[in-house]
Amino acid sequence: MEHSEHVVASPEITFPHEPAANTKRIWKTFWILLVITMVELACGLTIYTIHKNPDFSYSTVLFIKGAVVILSLAKAFFIVSVFMHLGDEIRNMTLTIVVPLLLFVWFIAAFLWDGNSWRNLRNEFNREVPGQTQPAKPEVKKPGALD
Repeated sequence: MEHSEHVVASPEITFPHEPAANTKRIWKTFWILLVITMVELACGLTIYTIHKNPDFSYSTVLFIKGAVVILSLAKAFFIVSVFMHLGDEIRNMTLTIVVPLLLFVWFIAAFLWDGNSWRNLRNEFNREVPGQTQPAKPEVKKPGALD
C-alpha cells in the first residue's frame, strides 16, 4: 500500500484550538465589575430606602451618591483598561485618549453649572410677572388680494 499525503485546504485546521492568553484577565475583570455593580445596586437600594424615611439625612444621601460616582469611575477604568486595551499601551497613547475625554466631561459639568446659575439668577432678578398675552388681530383684507 502506498502512503498518500493528505492535502489540507487551510492550515488553520491542522492546529488545535488554544484559548486566548488573556482569558484569566478577562474573567478577573468580569468578577471585579460584577462586585462593583452589586455594590452600586446596594447603594441605590439604600438611597431608595433612606428616602422613604420622613427625616432622612441629606448628607448621608450625598455621601452615598458620591460613592456611586467613584464606583462608576472605577468601572470605567477597568473597562477602558482591559476591554479597550489601554492598560497595555504606552503612557503617551493613553494620555492622548484620556485627556480629551476628561476635558469633555469637564465641559459638560461646567455647562450644567453655568446653566443652573443662569436659571437661578434669571429667576432672582426678573421678578416682573409677564403681562397676559393678547390674541392676534385678524388680518385686514388688502386691496387687490385674491380670496
